[in-house]
Amino acid sequence: MKPTVSFTALALALGLMLPLAAPEALAQPAPVSGPRTVQPGTAPLPADDRLYRALGGRDSIQRFTDDFYERMLQDARIARYFEGVNTKYLKRTLADYFCVVAGGPCVYDGVGMKDAHAHLGIDAAAFNALVESLQLAMDAAGVPFGTQNQLLARMAFFHRDIITK
Repeated sequence: MKPTVSFTALALALGLMLPLAAPEALAQPAPVSGPRTVQPGTAPLPADDRLYRALGGRDSIQRFTDDFYERMLQDARIARYFEGVNTKYLKRTLADYFCVVAGGPCVYDGVGMKDAHAHLGIDAAAFNALVESLQLAMDAAGVPFGTQNQLLARMAFFHRDIITK
């Protein structure tokens, strides 16, 4: 059984651990250009593709995203939030979201995080279950712990748009 950690503690820990994470995977960043958006004006996007490359690129991101989605559907704590959702669309847009947040060349054309989650009444416990599912999916894909932390830290900005209850 995994210990439960508050999101604030997790975000703080991730922020403190980022300088220690996989320096060899972060060498020689390529600048990112072109149309990329997650939610205009709400979060800084990375200036390079180091994290995207450390995650293994688009195909790797899609694989762990597919696994992540399946884990959420099997998790009794959060499965109800995905009833009636277009699975194919959500898997694609979620992978695009991770790709953009990681500095990849993808374009996220989905709904903004606040609008997508406003009506769901997600609480901190459900959010933490979602983060746990994502970590398990990345573990299964062989994503190094430090790289996972970097992605989670970049996504931490949006927790206030997702937790509405």
